[in-house]
Amino acid sequence: MPVTFNDIKNAAALLDGRIIKTPLLPARKLSRLTGADVFVKFENLQVTSSFKDRGAFVKLNSLTDEQKKTGVIAMSAGNHAQAVAYHAENLGIPATIVMPETTPFTKVAQTKTFGANIVLAGETLDDGRAKVAELIAAHEFTMVHPYDDAHVIAGQGTVGLEMVEAEPDLEVIIGPIGGGGLLAGSALAAKTLSPKIEIIGSEASLYPSMYNALKGDGAITGGATLADGIAVKNVAQQTIEVCRELVDDILLVGEAAIEQAVDAYFTLLKTSAEGAGAVPLAAVLTNQERFRGRKVGLILSGGNIDPRIMASIIYRELERQHRIVNFRVQINDRPGVLGNIAVLLGENGANILEVQHSRMFLDVPAKGAELDFMVETRDGRHAEEIVTRLKAEGYLVHMLDAPGGRTSDEPAV
Repeated sequence: MPVTFNDIKNAAALLDGRIIKTPLLPARKLSRLTGADVFVKFENLQVTSSFKDRGAFVKLNSLTDEQKKTGVIAMSAGNHAQAVAYHAENLGIPATIVMPETTPFTKVAQTKTFGANIVLAGETLDDGRAKVAELIAAHEFTMVHPYDDAHVIAGQGTVGLEMVEAEPDLEVIIGPIGGGGLLAGSALAAKTLSPKIEIIGSEASLYPSMYNALKGDGAITGGATLADGIAVKNVAQQTIEVCRELVDDILLVGEAAIEQAVDAYFTLLKTSAEGAGAVPLAAVLTNQERFRGRKVGLILSGGNIDPRIMASIIYRELERQHRIVNFRVQINDRPGVLGNIAVLLGENGANILEVQHSRMFLDVPAKGAELDFMVETRDGRHAEEIVTRLKAEGYLVHMLDAPGGRTSDEPAV
C-alpha cells in the first residue's frame, strides 16, 4: 500500500516515548567548513545508534497477536539487525536475524545482547536470502524488511517530520540513500509540511542504485565502500516511486569525500558518524557552491563505525591535510647522518613520529642508505619549508604516498 502523510503522523504518535526524539542542532563549525548554514539531525543518538529504530518499531507494532507470538525474521549485517532485535525484545517478540558468516564478531555480539537468535549464512546478504526463505517456510516468521515496507517507510519518515517541525525555514534536506526508505518517508513528510523545501538524496558513487533507477543510468554498482550501510544494489519499487515524485536530485560522492565527512563530524562536532551517516555532509563538501548560504539540514543517520576504521580515517585525513607527512631521504651511510637530520627536523618544528632505516635493498647503493620519516607538521606550507631546508643541506628527498610506501615521481618541492 502507498505511504501517506497521515501514516507518518500516526507513526510519530506510536514512537512517542519509544525512541529518542533526536535533536536538530546548528553546526557552526560545519557551516564555516562548507559555506552553508548547516543543521544536523543526530540520529546516531538513538539507542542502537541509527534511525533504523523508527521503522523497526512501527513495523513490529503493526503485527497481529499471532504474528507476534510466532516471531519475526530480518536479514541484516548492521543497523537494521540491531534495531529489530532491540524492539522485538522490548515487545516480547521472538526475533531471528540472518547475518553473513563474514559479519564482524562485534556486530554479531551486539545483536545477540538484544536477545535475538542469530543465524550465520553465506558470504553476503544476498547469499542469506535462501536461508531466510527456508526459515520462513519452516516457522512462518514474519519478514521485517529494511526498506521495502510501508510501515517501515512511515517510521523512517518521522525523521523528516521532526526536522521541519523543529526548523520550518529549512531550505534543503539531504539524506543518505540505501534502499530508499529513509529518504522516501522523509521527503513525503517534509514536502507536505513545506512544499518548497528541496529534498536531495546522497549515494556513494560505488552504489548509485537510486540514481540509476531515477535517471536511467546504467552505472555499475559494487566495490568496497566506507558507506557499507547504504551499499545496496537494488532499491524497492515503492521507494523509487516516492523518490521520483518528491526527491529533487541525487548526488553521488566518492570515498575520499566520505572519509573527510566522517573526520569532520569527529574532529569538529565530537560525534561519531558511520560512512553512510556521513554521506550527506560529503555531498555538501563536494558541491559547496550549490549550497553556499542556504539553510541545509543533514541527516546523520547512524554512528556505528568500527573504532579501527575511525582511527584509520583520522590518520588518512591528517595526511591529506599534510599535518602528517612521510618522506624518504637518501644518504651516505656514515655515522652521525641520522642525528644531523633529526636535529634539522627539530630546529624546523617537525615532530618525528617514526623512522625506518634501510641499507640492504638492491636499489640502495652499497655505501648508501635510505631513511623513511613520518613527521608531524602544522600544515602543508610547514611541510614544504621542512623539505626545502633538507634539500638546501644537500639531501635528496622524495615524498611518500604512505608510510613505507612508494615514492612520488618527482622530488618534493
